[in-house]
Amino acid sequence: MASDTTWLTLPEVAERLGLPLSRVRELVRERYLVAIPREGDGGKQIPESFLIEGESGMEVLPSLRGTFFLLADAGFQDDEVMRWMLSDNDELGDTPIGALRAGRKTLVRRVAQASF
Repeated sequence: MASDTTWLTLPEVAERLGLPLSRVRELVRERYLVAIPREGDGGKQIPESFLIEGESGMEVLPSLRGTFFLLADAGFQDDEVMRWMLSDNDELGDTPIGALRAGRKTLVRRVAQASF
């Protein structure tokens, strides 16, 4: 995974999104977000790059959910999803999350399917 990743706790995500913590936990359960355990205290963390500036403030990158489902259907566990999303990919010339943020959803999903 990219060593320069900025990680947010679930309460920090809630604050950035302007949502109650319970809603952020629901977003994780519904796979709009994927969270992995933090080292040390076992709390959950999410990369800041999963959030974008929207028209009315911060929001979850919309193309994440379908990508998460595609990876989960291929048998990826959350830690493997996170590693794949944050690792450089030669076919994309970027990390998958970087390519998604650049609007290249179809290419990311095509590369994901081809790698299984």
